[in-house]
Amino acid sequence: MKIIENITFSSERALYNSDNLKLICCRFQGEEDGESALKESRNIELENCFMDLRYPFWHNRNLKIAYSEMTPACRAALWYSENVDIISTVMHGIKAFRECRDVTITDSDVDSPEFMWRVENVKIHSSVIKGEYAFFESKNIRMDNVRFDGKYSFQYVDGLVLNNSEVKTKDAFWHAKNAVVTDSVIDGEYIGWYSENLTFANCTIVGTQPFCYAKNLKLVNCRMLDADLAFEYSDVEADIAGEILSVKNPLSGTVTADKIGEILITSDSVYPSHADIRLRHDDNS
Repeated sequence: MKIIENITFSSERALYNSDNLKLICCRFQGEEDGESALKESRNIELENCFMDLRYPFWHNRNLKIAYSEMTPACRAALWYSENVDIISTVMHGIKAFRECRDVTITDSDVDSPEFMWRVENVKIHSSVIKGEYAFFESKNIRMDNVRFDGKYSFQYVDGLVLNNSEVKTKDAFWHAKNAVVTDSVIDGEYIGWYSENLTFANCTIVGTQPFCYAKNLKLVNCRMLDADLAFEYSDVEADIAGEILSVKNPLSGTVTADKIGEILITSDSVYPSHADIRLRHDDNS
């Protein structure tokens, strides 16, 4: 593997079509404002590098980036790439990932609107992520010990495992399929609408009007805070510790809680409600 150290690259396609290359303490910046520095490259490693130019890693294969920084000027950094490993790196450019495969991110700091769209086979560990519309239409995602702050997250995902994490969001998990969330806090509004095969276990879920129009929704030993008008037109099996402020027109299944402030089975419901709504230790449904 060829090693390049302490060099600044500023021109367009500065290292285009490179192979078996390791960059150490290099910088991608300058008045030439070049883009696509490593486009169509393979077997590339970067360590302690600084990236301040657009589109550096398009159509890359076997890419490792460690202890590096991508500034807000490093827009759309990783598109159409596969087998990407990011370690202890700052990623602050918009649209950081798009249509990639086999991506691992560890101990990193991400601030990227429209982050991780249409990406398959993703693993994220012990990282902080901020971004609107994150993970849109992505598949096969595993996340552990992640702190996420954004809006409209996990829409149209298929195959998500999220564990031991904190998610502050809005409209999360809309149209999500085959997702399992455990030991986490989800703080948002309108969580899980139109989802299918969504399971939460040992979670705290905060926010108004959660889980409407959901299919095969399961909540196991969860808490729901500020949850009003929950489960409208949903097929749900829910075991809730504590109180649900109100439950409205669930389609089918069973909702069990220690306390339910109000049960709304309304005459103007479009679909009939056949769900059992129960207070724990109460034999009457």
